[in-house]
Amino acid sequence: MFKPGIYQGRFLGEAEIAQVRGLIVGHPHWHRNRISEELARLWGWRSPVGQLKDMAARTLLLKLHRRGWITLPPPRRPPVSRMACRFSGEAELFSTQAREEVRVALPELLPLRIEEISREREVGKQAEFSRLLGRHHYLGHRGTVGENMQYLVSEAQGNLLACVLFGAAAWQCRARDEHIGWDATARARGLSYVTNNTRFLILPWVRVPHLASHVLGRIARRLCADWQGKYGHPIHLLETFVDRSRFAGTCYRAANWRMAGTTTGRTRQNKTMVPQAAPKAVWLYPLRKDFREALCAS
Repeated sequence: MFKPGIYQGRFLGEAEIAQVRGLIVGHPHWHRNRISEELARLWGWRSPVGQLKDMAARTLLLKLHRRGWITLPPPRRPPVSRMACRFSGEAELFSTQAREEVRVALPELLPLRIEEISREREVGKQAEFSRLLGRHHYLGHRGTVGENMQYLVSEAQGNLLACVLFGAAAWQCRARDEHIGWDATARARGLSYVTNNTRFLILPWVRVPHLASHVLGRIARRLCADWQGKYGHPIHLLETFVDRSRFAGTCYRAANWRMAGTTTGRTRQNKTMVPQAAPKAVWLYPLRKDFREALCAS
């Protein structure tokens, strides 16, 4: 049974779920992308710069489908997590690289090559990116939804060193929100100007001191321009959540990120006040000096 509430940052009641169901039933030949686009238009769901938020609508539809509250048509093509197993010739080349331990001083690897590979033309590299995160990151990887940036880091000879993923910011985080000065209304307006470093992987055979903080610094200097070029709006603040039972956050501190506090241990789907996960350290990195004013005025 459908439960009214906040989903994907929007309130959904009986009227809204009826609109979604009517859109699907009334257009049986529409594919999922078309449904999400039309839903975003129907609700006037746009970014602050006027772009249609069809990816957010698509994520919402998937959530509703998985809960059994709507029935979407079958997908036209496999999801990213399956495509990650299909390598182009370029991806196969990456996969056959020798796994010899890289243990050198950072200057010996410079200058690094950092590629943003989330565009459609980089399908082979995206597959390798997903495969490496799925195999070597402790959280795994099930693909990306919504606005995101994917970076592959390699040294001059093309040998891969790291994978870095930025995606949607957490909808609610008390430590971050208090650090910014957000109330619920300001957060709803400004959240698209924040991105979360959801995955950061230095490949396990790479043992290079200071590499992680160097990569974070390099990406921080270009990320706003990359986001503007792809999505038509800037990013003002970076965030990440570090599991303190596993990591000290040393590379973030060395890259001048600031620890703003800790999470409560409540997961995204947890509707109770009882913690269901280990608290994580909240690290933030502003991309402009007046980030608070910019995020509160967005």
